[in-house]
This record gives sequence, structure tokens and C-alpha cells, in this order.
Amino acid sequence: MPYVPGVAILAALVAGCSAGADSNADGADSKAGSPTVAPAPPGKYLTLPAPCRAVPRGTLKDLLPGAAELSGDQQEKVFRGTASVTYDTDRKVGCSWKSDAPNSTRSLSIDFERVVSYDPAVSDDDRADTVYAKKQKAAGLTTAADSGPETETDTKTAGEKDQGKDSGEGGPDEQEGAEAEDSSASADPSASSGSPSSSPSGGSGESGGPRDALPSRVLDDLADAAFLQDLPSRAGSTAQRRTVSVVFRTSNVVVTVRYAEQPALVTQVPDSEELQEKAQALARKLAEDLSD
Repeated sequence: MPYVPGVAILAALVAGCSAGADSNADGADSKAGSPTVAPAPPGKYLTLPAPCRAVPRGTLKDLLPGAAELSGDQQEKVFRGTASVTYDTDRKVGCSWKSDAPNSTRSLSIDFERVVSYDPAVSDDDRADTVYAKKQKAAGLTTAADSGPETETDTKTAGEKDQGKDSGEGGPDEQEGAEAEDSSASADPSASSGSPSSSPSGGSGESGGPRDALPSRVLDDLADAAFLQDLPSRAGSTAQRRTVSVVFRTSNVVVTVRYAEQPALVTQVPDSEELQEKAQALARKLAEDLSD
């Protein structure tokens, strides 16, 4: 049969199309292997509560002693609170309160931050956890995961501490931490009790005086993650002011509660235990309200 160029070209085209069809049928095309990434889930919260209405009046009366004795207009002004200046109330809001009593001044503030991740591969919750972790690190606190795997020595030490707690006495590490804290406190009266190994002690050093509660620490039973920071007056300050902050994360919202007391007399010392208990109680209330 004589060679016909047109027929040969047509046969080549038909063969090429057949090969392409077989390749597509097997799923081996040029775009195979390019994974389809599903966007990360959004956070639970799309809005934030009205901060100045987030704390019940009964709670404010307890946290701000002296306010209930004010005249009608003055009392209303204190309980109304002052909203924080913000440019996006869907992302960040806050409110603060302050009252002056004959023996001390108390102040309270709360802040809500709704975190949004603009990276489709990172969820709002993960981004909020990063924001929270930075705050915890800035407070000088770490979790067990941050400190690395637990060793046999660590396990033994933890057991000794638990035995010390059960018997009402601190373990060896706690005693050493308390001694180190007492030493640093004598050198610097404004030193913060931020070491989690220190044990509670009398804040005034006198019988019947206000007691120091537990030091700054990570809280394991509040929201998704939480920590408490207890800060006394700064060096050089004549007033014995103390500020307790509780920061917690629930889903994609990070909440900060700050509760402070400054006695009227420089010889008076704020009751750290009372401040911590009330700050934690309010934080738990806010966390419950957010979850509802």
C-alpha cells in the first residue's frame, strides 16, 4: 500500500487522544497530587458581651466596698462603670470601676478580646491560644508541657509535694522556695511572689495581719486555659497597692480580670487571699455566662 501522509497524521492524533483518555480514566493527570485543604473551623463566638453590664450589681457591691454608701447619683456613676475606648466592639471591649472607701480604694476592670484568624489553615481557637500563651509567658508562667517531659526525679518531687500538702507542711522544694523568697523579699520589699514553689505566709509578718494567698500560677480548672498573676507594689512606691489579674481563654475569646486594692494608710497591707478569691470568682462567672 502506498504511503499517504494525511492518513499517518490522523492515526497519530487518534492514538494520542486514546492515550490521554486512558490517563484521565486512571486519575493520573497533571494536577494530580495537589491536595485540597479544607478551611479551619471558625471560633465559637461571633460577638462580645456588653462589658459594663457583664458584672451584676450585687457582685460590684461586694467588690467595691464603700460604693453602696454613696448618694444615689454617685453610686449610680460608680456602678455604671467606664467603657474602654475601642475602635471595633466586635473584636475588643472592656469596662472599669473604682470606688473609694475610708480604709482603701478598690478598682476593677474586665477586658474581652475576640480573636479571628485570617489564615484559612489556622482556626480561630488556635490563634486565640497563641494570643493567650503570649500573655501567660509575659506573666512569667509556664505549663507542664512547656517545661518538657517529666523525669523520674520530677515525679518523686511532685509526690513529696503532695505528701507535704496532705500533712499541712511544705515539701523540701517548697521550703527551699519559701526561704529563697524570704531572702529576696528582705532585699527587695516589692519582690513578687511569682514562684509556684513558694508557700503561703503572713503578709504583714504580724499575728492577725492579712495573709498572702497562693502565688502567681496556672489555673487548671477554669475555661480552656487560665492563669492568675498576683503583683504587689513596684519598687519605690510608698503605697501598698496590690493587683490580681486572672486571664482565661474560652474558644476564641480571651478575657482579663484585674482587681486591685490600695489601702488608705501606707502601713496597711492588702489581703492577697481575698483579692485572689474574688477575682477568680468573677472570672468563673464570666466564663459561665460566655458558655450559656
